[in-house]
Amino acid sequence: VYACMMVFFLSNMIENQCMSTGAFEITFNDVPVWSKLESGHLPSMQQLVQILDNEMKLNVHMESMPHHRS
Repeated sequence: VYACMMVFFLSNMIENQCMSTGAFEITFNDVPVWSKLESGHLPSMQQLVQILDNEMKLNVHMESMPHHRS
């Protein structure tokens, strides 16, 4: 019980420290898709799902395009 409580409190402490710095970035396939520093807020769960869905659709579309050689 004490170990679970310690993990809970430590994880909350780490989360609060990360959030207080303002750094929250989301990348998809090494491409930044969300920045708290640029937007000024955290995405809602609905926004996050929509962002990732759009990125996955874009990724599939780009992979299906024929590659042109110059």
